[in-house]
Amino acid sequence: MLTLHAADLVLPGDRDPVPGGAVLVDGDRIAMIAPYEDVAAEHPSARVRRWPGVLTPGLVNRHGAALLERTYFPDDPFEVDELGTEPLTGAALDALAPSESRRGNSARRCTQKLLAHGVVAVTGPLTTPAVRTAVRRAGLEVLMSGGAEGALDPLAGIRPSEAFRGPLAVGGPARFAVFAVPDEDALAAQGAGTCIATVIGGRLVHRRR
Repeated sequence: MLTLHAADLVLPGDRDPVPGGAVLVDGDRIAMIAPYEDVAAEHPSARVRRWPGVLTPGLVNRHGAALLERTYFPDDPFEVDELGTEPLTGAALDALAPSESRRGNSARRCTQKLLAHGVVAVTGPLTTPAVRTAVRRAGLEVLMSGGAEGALDPLAGIRPSEAFRGPLAVGGPARFAVFAVPDEDALAAQGAGTCIATVIGGRLVHRRR
C-alpha cells in the first residue's frame, strides 16, 4: 500500500526545503518527494497521513552504546520505589549489577525513548546479546562508530542537519521523523523532544499520543 506523509515543511537533507511537501512511501522505500498537491494528484489512492510541523530524515544518536549498555532505565512504575525515576549510570549502575535480562529490558525502554526523539540509528558497538535483540526488534540501525556519554536528545549541541542519518531520496529507505516545529531553526532550538512521529522501513514505529 502506498502511504503519503504530508507535512507543513519537508527537509530532504541535501536540497531545498519543500513547503507543503509530502513523502510517498511504497513498502520500505521512498517513491516520491514533492509538494503535496503533486504527489496526491499522481497517486490519488494513496493513504494519507497529515502531520503538523517539519518532516526530516531520521536522526542518529551518537551515544548509543552509552545509553543502551552503560545506562539503566528503571521500569516505571514497578521499580520506581526501589530505584527512582532517573536513569542509573556509573557507580549506581555498578551497585545495581543488573542481569542480562534486566539490561535487555532497560534497552527496550531506552529504544522507545529514542524512537520518541526521531532516532533511526545509534552508534555501537553493542556487546550484550539482550541489548542487541532489543535494538533489532525496535528497527534501529547500529553504526559502528562509538560515542561518549550523552543525552537521549540527538540534537543536543549540534544542528539538526549534523544528526541526519542520510538525505531523503527517491528509491532510498523510508526512515524519517516529524517534529512539531515550523522549521530547522526551531528544531535546533527546541530539540528532538518535539518529535511526533518516527518511520522506519516504511512503518510508523512511534506516534505521540
